[in-house]
Amino acid sequence: MTAVLGTRPDREETRVKKPGGWSAPPRPVWEEEPSRAGQAGKGIALGLACLAILFPLWIVIVTSLQTKKTIDEAGGLVVIPKGITFVAYQELLGGGQVQRAALVSVGVTVAGTLFSMAVSVLCAYGLSRSGSLGHRWILMTLLATMFFGAGLIPTYLLVQALGLTDTYLALILPSAVSVFNILVLRAFFMNISQELVDSARIDGAGEWRILFRIVMPLSRAVVAVISLFYAVGYWSAWFNASIYLTDQDMMPLQNVMIQLVQKQERPVGLSAQINTGQLSPLAIQMAVMVLALLPVAVLSPLVQKHFKKGMLTGAVKG
Repeated sequence: MTAVLGTRPDREETRVKKPGGWSAPPRPVWEEEPSRAGQAGKGIALGLACLAILFPLWIVIVTSLQTKKTIDEAGGLVVIPKGITFVAYQELLGGGQVQRAALVSVGVTVAGTLFSMAVSVLCAYGLSRSGSLGHRWILMTLLATMFFGAGLIPTYLLVQALGLTDTYLALILPSAVSVFNILVLRAFFMNISQELVDSARIDGAGEWRILFRIVMPLSRAVVAVISLFYAVGYWSAWFNASIYLTDQDMMPLQNVMIQLVQKQERPVGLSAQINTGQLSPLAIQMAVMVLALLPVAVLSPLVQKHFKKGMLTGAVKG
């Protein structure tokens, strides 16, 4: 029994079902069989790459869970843990500047992602309809912004003139829309069957109903991927807050982390444990870094299955 897996004219991949299961597809004639040394080299290279990524993360997590005595004995960062304590996290989440900054980051990320997706989806859908008014000129204008920008000073003057300084809108509006994300969404929308859209119009559906009842359900993959892009961008953003905000109570988590790591400042609102030497400032710094990385580490695997379908279909086929 043979199952055809590909339709490329120069390479038709097949798998043959055997009693023990499916066999691997045959290699093309120009591709040599991998040697054992080659396979071992690939495994070693991948293992070293994973180690280079995971080892620093391991150090950060372990150090955040150690006592001041263990950190002092290790002379700084801890590689081999000696017990586990969550005192640093209890202090950070018990109130004060870090907890407030985390709430600010969550609020900006949620509100910013929803706003950015609403604008991007509406813009991409309008540009994907060839008969929409001025879609070609709008598309050319958007493409021009990918290569030419006003610069930092005019952007700051515009934000200041609009009265957005020292407001949370300054963390959302200046970077609310990505032209690249709009182009990916537009390409995906253009690949949706036109016959399906025409049949909906014949049944009396308007553009809004077509968008929300037909286009959006068929675009869950690309919408999930672009939403993750926007969410990670808002969560990791620190530059806008550093130039548009002066109130420390409004600073997001990334800016507080920069203050802790670079300037060696102590978070406002911690108990006396850090002042009396019972809690290591290094453990606090590492705990803040873990809190900053945690949402991205949790959300990325959930959206990973949509990356291939969402990005390749939107970028390559468009």
